[in-house]
Amino acid sequence: MSNPIQPLAITLGDAAGIGPEIIVKAFRDSPELTRGCFVVGGLAHLRRAAAVVAGSAVPMPVALVESAQEALDAPPRCIPLLQVGQEPSLVHWGQVQAAAGELAARCLVWAARATLRGEVAGLVTAPLHKEALAAAGVPYPGHTELLQAEAAAYLGRQVSQVPVRMMLVSAQLRTVLVSIHLSLRAAIEAVTFENVLQTLRITHSALSASLGRAPRIGVAGLNPHAGEGGLFGREEIEVIAPAVRAALAEGMNVSGPYAPDTVFMRSRALPGNPGEFDVVVAMYHDQGLIPVKYLGIDKGVNVTLGLPLVRTSPDHGTAFDLAGTGQADAASLLEAIRVARQLGS
Repeated sequence: MSNPIQPLAITLGDAAGIGPEIIVKAFRDSPELTRGCFVVGGLAHLRRAAAVVAGSAVPMPVALVESAQEALDAPPRCIPLLQVGQEPSLVHWGQVQAAAGELAARCLVWAARATLRGEVAGLVTAPLHKEALAAAGVPYPGHTELLQAEAAAYLGRQVSQVPVRMMLVSAQLRTVLVSIHLSLRAAIEAVTFENVLQTLRITHSALSASLGRAPRIGVAGLNPHAGEGGLFGREEIEVIAPAVRAALAEGMNVSGPYAPDTVFMRSRALPGNPGEFDVVVAMYHDQGLIPVKYLGIDKGVNVTLGLPLVRTSPDHGTAFDLAGTGQADAASLLEAIRVARQLGS
């Protein structure tokens, strides 16, 4: 049976967290959006989540598939699932467990390789837990680093030759981060000319493709008031501004550095007012994530830029405190699926 929709893979995430439950809710609540999607995970864990979400009602059925293409022809009102390897015994809700970390990593590796081979249009990752990954002996701290390593291996390059950046997207704001999971001291040291310029290049390339034009990039300063002419730090003068000038010389539509306490609001898109910038480049993790999450964590989406594949994820974690209750909100996952569809088309 022919189908114009390309398959989209959704990884289970940490089976002890809310990932399986929000996946079930996404398929239940948005059958049109999830048509052509399939889950890479464990059958027993997804069925358990379906039972929790259903409560006293009949759970959504889970249909085993053997390939991404088979998922396109799955019956309506069911969840296609591709199981990778032997599934561990059911993990306990809301606890860090090596078995959950190993399952999450195994599913992610399979989905990444399938996406790199062109078997699926894109990859949506439900949240995993970094401690569980570490307990399982996975040599990467999270999704981004593992996907970067898989992409480098596929391309025959060193990991350093496949630079990636995190972009957070909400209805009102986009922000790209120069660095992600570092201590604040290390993040400040990562604000170098090379890292800022590389971030601008990755941002320009990725958003030019999705917007169909050069994006308007606003750059946040590192220090209060963007350094106030050197009174509160010289990174803006010696590092960030030179990187902006270099980006301008390469033809990018970029400006700054601007005071970080105002640049995000200047970029905020509202009805009838698209904002001054299409995206803000932030100097470190919390500088960029706080405004996005404040404006709407329930529908925030994490997009990995720089990979030779489409990857999105919800902008929240495993929420162990909610796992197994059926109360988790699937809105961010649905937005991640929607964005992956847009980027993969």
